[in-house]
Amino acid sequence: MKKIYFLCTGNACRSQMAEGFAKQLLPSDWKIQSAGIETHGLNPKAVEVMAEVGVDISRQTSKLIDPAFLKQCDLVVTLCGDAHDRCPVTPPSVTKLYWPLPDPAPSNDLEVFRSVCDQIKTKVLSLN
Repeated sequence: MKKIYFLCTGNACRSQMAEGFAKQLLPSDWKIQSAGIETHGLNPKAVEVMAEVGVDISRQTSKLIDPAFLKQCDLVVTLCGDAHDRCPVTPPSVTKLYWPLPDPAPSNDLEVFRSVCDQIKTKVLSLN
């Protein structure tokens, strides 16, 4: 079973959307989680734009990085510079990707959320 971890600063938007898409689009035998350096709660606009594309993330919660899970992962994807710079060290066996996507939260604009959502979906599809 492959394990994938999506990391962001607050685990509120980008990493949550990536987790939602990955659970829908990647093989069902993959263990998929998201987490943050901090917890900022699940952003309601992220939930809204994901619902628009048929992915329900409303039951996901904002979580801190679990070092044990991180070390067992096959792939770790950081979705912001802060998480990329502050991510705990992983063993050499862990593949790391960096997707420097803009944080939609400060804009509070649904169009910005939709744009980031589309970018995340494209990137998640490339993992398959």
